[in-house]
Amino acid sequence: MSKRGPSPPPEGVLIKRARSGSPAPNTQIAISSSNNEREQGLIRTIKRTSSLEAPIISLSGSHGAEILSCRFDPTGQNIAACSADRSVSLWRTYAPNTNYGLISNLHKAPILDLQWSLASQVLYTVSADHTLSVTDLTTGQRVRKLHAHRGIINSLDRTLAGGAGVELVVTGADDGTIRVWEGGDEGPKHPVSVYELGCPITSVCWSADGSSIYAGALDNEIHVIDFRKNEEVYTLMGHTDTPTSLALSPNGNYLLSPSFSSQTIIHDVRPFSPSPSRIHRVLMGAPAGFENTLLRGAWSKDDDGRRVGVGGADRTVCIWEVESGKVLYKLPGHKGTVTAVDFHPKEPIILTGSKDATMLLGEIEPSITV
Repeated sequence: MSKRGPSPPPEGVLIKRARSGSPAPNTQIAISSSNNEREQGLIRTIKRTSSLEAPIISLSGSHGAEILSCRFDPTGQNIAACSADRSVSLWRTYAPNTNYGLISNLHKAPILDLQWSLASQVLYTVSADHTLSVTDLTTGQRVRKLHAHRGIINSLDRTLAGGAGVELVVTGADDGTIRVWEGGDEGPKHPVSVYELGCPITSVCWSADGSSIYAGALDNEIHVIDFRKNEEVYTLMGHTDTPTSLALSPNGNYLLSPSFSSQTIIHDVRPFSPSPSRIHRVLMGAPAGFENTLLRGAWSKDDDGRRVGVGGADRTVCIWEVESGKVLYKLPGHKGTVTAVDFHPKEPIILTGSKDATMLLGEIEPSITV
């Protein structure tokens, strides 16, 4: 009696029929890609928490050097990233995630930070060539170029809360000055105000009401400057090394600042703080590394700032719960230091940029609101 020959290969993959009332197909993911026919039918259902095409999306191919900052626009529909290759890339957040713009003639040196305008269709960028550029996003052309500082400009922020409906842009640089500029596609070439701090400034941030400027500097302190009086009001202590970035919570009460010491501090910046030191939380878990990169942290916006995220030199991004100080996520995926983090304004989506010249978009669990 001859042995039975090998069975013919199946025409299609056998998939167990889903029960009625099961989730939509876009929540199902094939978890086996092996050649074994018995395993090819493995389908895992995961609960999707956002409108992204997939739970994790890689945005790559537009930059040839490290990404130094990346941010969602105020609507959450678009993403901008700036890089050490002196270009800015523009992406769609949702499918298809097209790279619809690459603007490469803005600066003559690495672009260190960018911000979307809150008032008009323009993008602000600052660079190591000492300039602040304003780019019209409808045409992709630079409409203003300001020789803003005499040193490398590390950071910028913008606000509409200053009154008179004028967008104000603040820049901080290695020349030790903080300068405030009138935003928009046209305006004066001279700053609205200049404050001399005396040591290089790594990061700047507006207060919620637009009356104060927070500035992290090389003296390990965060200086709070009253914009109207143009004088320092107080300083936030606690860091043992230089703060790398500043981010204000959505409610305007707390200030997130990672530092070169690998310690991330959340300061209480309310007018009357219950703590004399104003330190609200000290978070550990995101190593800064020895490269002295200005790591940019962010607050979650879909749940009113219950979580914060900071990238690290261990090629992951750390997400903490603010109230408990616990690490919620340690997200891998990048092949280099994670330099920039941003949260989507409306959904539980995190955006990270890295020294491997790529960005990752990923959805996280929504916060449980009590």
